[in-house]
Amino acid sequence: MSALTDLGIAEAAAGLAKRDFSAVELARAHIAAVAGARALNAFIVETPDAALAAAAESDKRRQDGRSLGVLDGIPLAIKDLFCTEGVQTTAGSRILKGFVPAYESTVTRNLKRAGAAMIGKTNLDEFAMGSSNITSAFGPVKNPWGPPLGRAGNKELVPGGSSGGSAAAIAAGLALGATGTDTGGSIRQPASFCGIVGLKPTYGRCSRFGIVAFASSLDQAGPMTRNVKDAALMLGAMAGHDPRDSTSAPIPCPDFARAAIAPVKGLRVGIPKEYRIEGMSSEIDALWRKGEQWLREQGAEVVEVSLPHTRYALPTYYIVAPAEASSNLARYDGVRFGLRVPGETLDDMYMNTRAAGFGPEVRRRILIGTYVLSAGYYDAYYLKAQKVRALIARDFRDAFATVDAILAPTAPSPAFAIGEKTEDPIAMYLNDVFTVPASLAGLPAMSVPAGLSAGGLPLGLQIIGRAFDEETVLRAGAAIERAAGFDTRPSRLVPAKAGKGDR
Repeated sequence: MSALTDLGIAEAAAGLAKRDFSAVELARAHIAAVAGARALNAFIVETPDAALAAAAESDKRRQDGRSLGVLDGIPLAIKDLFCTEGVQTTAGSRILKGFVPAYESTVTRNLKRAGAAMIGKTNLDEFAMGSSNITSAFGPVKNPWGPPLGRAGNKELVPGGSSGGSAAAIAAGLALGATGTDTGGSIRQPASFCGIVGLKPTYGRCSRFGIVAFASSLDQAGPMTRNVKDAALMLGAMAGHDPRDSTSAPIPCPDFARAAIAPVKGLRVGIPKEYRIEGMSSEIDALWRKGEQWLREQGAEVVEVSLPHTRYALPTYYIVAPAEASSNLARYDGVRFGLRVPGETLDDMYMNTRAAGFGPEVRRRILIGTYVLSAGYYDAYYLKAQKVRALIARDFRDAFATVDAILAPTAPSPAFAIGEKTEDPIAMYLNDVFTVPASLAGLPAMSVPAGLSAGGLPLGLQIIGRAFDEETVLRAGAAIERAAGFDTRPSRLVPAKAGKGDR
C-alpha cells in the first residue's frame, strides 16, 4: 500500500471503507507531514486537535454503521481566506492578524458536513492579491518543486498565487485536497506551478458567504487536488445554492464524479488563435499542441476559434478587480475588528491603521481602484472596462455556439524564482494572461498537469467550459490527465518518476 500521504481522496476513501487504516491514522500521517515541512511555510495556522477530533468522529460513524459523507475522514487544508469558526482567519494580512470569526463560511461548513477534517489554514498572497504567494504578511510559500530544503546556492521557487499555500500543501503530501479561491487565476496558476489539478467553477456555483472578499464580481471558491476525479468529488461537496449569498446560483448540482469518467468522443474542442501570443515559450506551445493531439486520439474534434477581445482582458481585469478591492477593503479601518494603530484624530487612526496593516501590493491595488472610480475617471476607465468585459463574455458565448470546450495553456511559464519579478508589477501581472479571460466571463476552467519543462518543472493545460458546465470541463480534463500520465512528484520529496506526459 502507498504511504498514506501519497493517496488521493478517492483512494483514501476506498482504504477507509476497507478498514485498511482508520481516519485517525490518516489524520496523524498528514499532521506529521505538515510538521515536517514547515520550511515550506504552506500553513499560517495548524489545527491538529480539530483534525484528530473530526477523524475520531468519522471512525465512530463508520464503526456504528451510520451514513457517511463523500469526504468522511479526509484531511483537507483550507485557504486562510475562508472564515472558520473559532479558528484565526487572516487573509494573509497583518490587518486581520488575530481575527477569530464567530461563524463558518458556507463552503467549509459544507465540507465539514461531508465529513472532512481540517488540518490547517494555508498561506496566501495578502487578500488574494498576487500571482506568486510572496505578498503574504506571514512570509512567502516555497514551491515543493524547488531545490532540496537546506541546499545553499539555489533559489527557491514560487508556488504561484494567490492559493500557493494550498497548492504547495497538496504537492508536498501535506493534505489530500485543499480549498482555493480564483479571482483572475489564483487556483489554476498555482495548480500549474505545483503539478496538481485546480478547478475554478462557474461564478455562482460555490457560495462566497464567509470568504474574505477581494473582487466580488470575480471571486469564486474551488477545489485543488491531485487528480481530476478528486476535484469532482470535492466540488460536489463544496457547491450548492446558498440564500445568504445573493450571487449564489439556484441551480442543482449534477454528479460531477460521474462526469469525470465520461469519454470525450464526439466533443468539439476549440483552440483560441488569440492565445498564441507573441513571445510565447516554445515548450508551452509544444505542450499545447500535444494536448490537441491527445484529445483527437480520444475521439474529440479540435477546431480553431476566435476570442478577439481577450487581448484586452488583462488591462480590463486590472481596472475592475482593483476598483472592487478598494471598495471591499474600506471596511478595514481599525474600528470594528483587526489591527488598530492609534492616532491623534479619527482620520489619523484610519490612516495609521491602513498604512501599517496593508502590504505594498494591497496598497497599490487600493490606490489604482480608488483612482479609476474617482470623479472624472470613472467613465474613462471603470465604465469602459465593464463594456470590454461584456465583449469578452460575448466572445466566449459565440465560441461556445460551435464548440463544447476550449483548450489553452494555464500559465505562460513554469514556476519562477522567489523575488524574480518583484520589482516589476507588470511582469508579475502577465502571469495571469491565460487565466483572466475566463474569470471575467465567469466561466468554469480547470488546470491539469500535463508535462515537465526543460528544467524539470510542471506545466499545466487549461480547459474552459460553458457556464455551469463543469461536467464537460471535467470530461476533457480527465482525457488530458489520462493521456499525459503525469505522476511525477517534487524532487525534493521523492526521486522523480517520469510520466508519459514528460518531455
